Amino acid sequence: MTETLVRGYPGMKSAKDLPVLQDGPPPGGFPSVRYARRIPSTGPTGFTLFTVSAAIMAFGFYKVGETNKHRRQIKAEKIVARQNLWPLLQAEDDRRYVAERKAQIEEEALIMKNVPGWVAGQSVYSTKTWMPPARPVGVWAGV
Repeated sequence: MTETLVRGYPGMKSAKDLPVLQDGPPPGGFPSVRYARRIPSTGPTGFTLFTVSAAIMAFGFYKVGETNKHRRQIKAEKIVARQNLWPLLQAEDDRRYVAERKAQIEEEALIMKNVPGWVAGQSVYSTKTWMPPARPVGVWAGV
């Protein structure tokens, strides 16, 4: 059906009778379309991060070195103190040994008084080498 028949006034008989109107850009053209990824900078650059990390690590290595020096000084001080105390501790240990050995010989003489030919305090081993007495583990372990 044509427009003439539908609305009752003269008009087009087909769509081909329409005036040609072509869409075009506005004067001055269309604005440019942003199609590239533009991510805003949200922090320091890689070089900055690397530099800061290197500086922190250098400071940490410096502090480790200083701590190691301090520990070496403390260790050397302990060694000197132990070297100075060793003669005193050895003398005390020798006095304790002499007193205990004397008590052992007296007890041995009392126990073995009825055994003929027994000499109290004489070694039961055939060696002539004197060995220091064995001390319990940990007596001077801290020194």
